[in-house]
Formats: sequence, structure tokens, C-alpha cells
Amino acid sequence: MPAQSPPGAAPSVRTAFVSGPRLVGWAERFGASHGGYVLQDGDDGLRLAAADGTVALLQAPWPADGRPGRGAGPLERLAALASQPRRLGLLLVRRGGYGLGVASEGVLLASKAGTRYVQSRTAAGGQSQQRFARRRSNQADALVAAVAQQAADVFRSTDFEYLVPAGDRALADLVLQEPVLRDYARLPRLPYLDTAEPRAAVVKKAAADACSVRITVTDPAA
Repeated sequence: MPAQSPPGAAPSVRTAFVSGPRLVGWAERFGASHGGYVLQDGDDGLRLAAADGTVALLQAPWPADGRPGRGAGPLERLAALASQPRRLGLLLVRRGGYGLGVASEGVLLASKAGTRYVQSRTAAGGQSQQRFARRRSNQADALVAAVAQQAADVFRSTDFEYLVPAGDRALADLVLQEPVLRDYARLPRLPYLDTAEPRAAVVKKAAADACSVRITVTDPAA
């Protein structure tokens, strides 16, 4: 049984990623744990409204784009849509490094991860702060340029139709503004992924998550 929130607490919200082939089984377990549920098909996704007040919002990893999933009901159709072998380009970047990849069906077809360092902000003042700010800006510029070039090399290895930015939003946006990524920046972008410091294992997990149904579970307020 899930832990109960203290009296007066705001509803707790958590996010999970479930692959298409596992989605129907996940929904069955959700219903068994929460006293059953009612399906509500809306513009923002498919809701499972449980008898105990818990709500799970299920969102497809990509739009139908003329290729809807097939099935007897909305849950089965969503599972089928998420199981389609669409290809995604992954761009993960944070101050400490980057992770890049091309994924399909949750598996990396090509990938690369590396480290670059950008200093944290400082509270110091005066000329020292100005020198630090210039050094930090130079490091960030170098990170952006290096990641853009590495991304171009990885992305050229295989075609894909969507782009998935992750990590630091501002840095990811700057990388995608680099001329070498001009063609890739025009691709449709899927929802942003919040990831840890990019490492090989993090890129592998991002590939699986980006190709899965995003499930946001909201527990009832106490």
C-alpha cells in the first residue's frame, strides 16, 4: 500500500515511464492496488481515475502523426502507439558533461557520452567575480560548441524523426542553436526529459524513457 500523506499535505505527484508492451499489465496492477479505475480519454492523455482518488495520466511518447496504434480500446491503442519503432535523437547536456544518442524501441542505435566542466556560480564580488564570470562564460561556450560537434557526428550515423532534449534546458537550447545542428534543430521535439548528470548509463535509461509512455500519478490529498 502507498504511504499516506500527512493531514493537510498537498497531493504527492510522481512520474514513471512504462514501455508499450508493459502498459496493459501496469494498468491492471494499478487498478488492483487502488480499487479499480475508470478510463477518461482527454486531449492531454489517457486518465485512469481510481476508486481511492488516485489519478494516473498516461501520455504517449510521440504524436500519432497519421500512424495511430491499433487495439480494442484506448489503453490498448496507446500501448500499440508506444510500441511503434520510431527513431529519436537524444541530446543530454549539463554543466558536467553530455550524452548523445539515437534510439528506437527503447534501445540505443548509436551513442556517445563525455565530460566537460563549467564552474558553478560564485557569491564573490568585485574584480574577482568579473574574472570568474568571464571564465565561466568561456567554459560554457566551449561546452556548447564541443557538444554540438559531437552531436552532429552521432546524429549523422542514422536517420531519426524526433529530437529529445534533456538535462539543462538552457544549455540544450544553446547547443541546438549551433550552425552545425541547424537541420536537426528543425525536427519536431518531444517532451523534455529531466535527467541526472549525463553518463553512459543515464543515456541508456533516457533512450528507454523517451520511447515509453510517461505516467504521472497523483495521490489524493489527505
